[in-house]
Amino acid sequence: MSAIAATGTDYGTEEAAMQAYLRDGEERAFALGNRGPVRYTYEGQIHPEILEAYWRCGFYIFEGVIDSDELQDIEADLHDILDRLPAEKGSLVDTKGRPALGADCEAPTLFWSKPLADPFGGTDLANGRHPVKMIEPTPAADAPKDIVYLILGALQFSEACLRVSGHPNLLAIAAAVNGPDFTPFSDAIFIKEPGRGASVAWHQDGVTHWDSPDWDECSHGFNFMAQLYGCTPANGLWVVPGSHKLGKIDIKQRVAEAGSERLPDAVPFICGPGDLAITNRQCLHGSFANTSSDWRVTLNFGCHRRRSVLGVSGGGIHNAPGVYDDARIRDRSRVIGYAIDARRQRFPEEVPFPYQPFVESGEWPVWDSAAKASMKDYNLLDLSI
Repeated sequence: MSAIAATGTDYGTEEAAMQAYLRDGEERAFALGNRGPVRYTYEGQIHPEILEAYWRCGFYIFEGVIDSDELQDIEADLHDILDRLPAEKGSLVDTKGRPALGADCEAPTLFWSKPLADPFGGTDLANGRHPVKMIEPTPAADAPKDIVYLILGALQFSEACLRVSGHPNLLAIAAAVNGPDFTPFSDAIFIKEPGRGASVAWHQDGVTHWDSPDWDECSHGFNFMAQLYGCTPANGLWVVPGSHKLGKIDIKQRVAEAGSERLPDAVPFICGPGDLAITNRQCLHGSFANTSSDWRVTLNFGCHRRRSVLGVSGGGIHNAPGVYDDARIRDRSRVIGYAIDARRQRFPEEVPFPYQPFVESGEWPVWDSAAKASMKDYNLLDLSI
C-alpha cells in the first residue's frame, strides 16, 4: 500500500500483511501453468492444452497478443478519452468546455468513485453481488473528489478498442470456449489510476442461470481482459482458481473465514503490456484499491454461448430487462462485424476471423461513417445474463 495509510487500521501491520499477501499470491499464480502465447493445432484450432488449463483454473493469460503498434493506437485513444471526461461528476462539459464524453448517451457509460474507495462492496448495487466491502485506504490530500474508474460501451468512444475486439486470435479463443456461434455480452474500459484507482469487491458475475437445471461451468460466459500497460499483484484482478465450478459461493463466509478480504486461495493476474487474459465470469474475483505507482488500463470484452442467451430474459444489470431473441442477438452481434472490418482496414495483412453467423448469413457488416454513427448507445443491446 506504499505510502498511503489504510483507514481504520494500523498502517505498519496492514502494510506488512498486504505486501506478504502480494508476494505469496504472485508465487501461487506462476505455479498454475495457465499462461503462454496463443497456440494452435495443425488443424487451426486453439491448442487443447490451453483449453484444459482454462477449464481447470477458470482463467488463462495469453502473452504478447497485442503488438506495439496497436498498443500505441490504444494509448492515443485513451489519452483522448481521458481528456474528454466530464470536468467533475455531474458535469456535461469537459475541462475545456466541450461536451463531455458520454454526456449525450442514454445507456450507462461513466462510473464514478471516491479515490481508493469501494463503490459497490456492501451495497445492494448490481443485485447485491458484492456483499463485502474492501478496505478503503486514505488517498493523498490533493486527490480529486471523484474519479472515473469504469467506462461502459467503450467501443463507441475508441476505434482502437473496437479493432482489438475483432482480433482474430481473440475471436478464435471465443469460438473455442463458447462455440462458433458465440455472442457478445458487454464491453468496458477499467481504469486503475496510480494512488487513486477504486477497488472492486469480491463477487461472481452472472444473474440468470445459477439455479438452472442445466447450469454448468460455462453458463455465464467469460470476459477478455486486454492489458494496455500490464498489471501487477498490487493493481490487477485477483481470482480464486477453480471457483467457476462451485456454483453460487457464500462470499461473506469466505471473507469471515479468511479474517480479512485477503482470500488465501486467490491469485493475481500478472500481465505485461499487450497480454490478454480470459476469465470465467463465475469465478470468485475482485481487485484491491490501486495504491501502487503503476497504471492499469484494461479493455474488457465479454462473450457468451448462444444457447445461454437465446430465449433468456436478461439480468437487467447492464441494460433494461427483456427476452433475447434472434433479432436482438443479431443486432448486438453486428458490432463484431464492425470490429472485424475496422481491423481489416487498419491491418490489411491479417486474415480476418470467419465469424460463423456472418459466414452462414452472408451478411458482413462494413465499418464506415454510417456504422460509426450507429454505434452510439450500442450497449443498450448488451446481452446481460
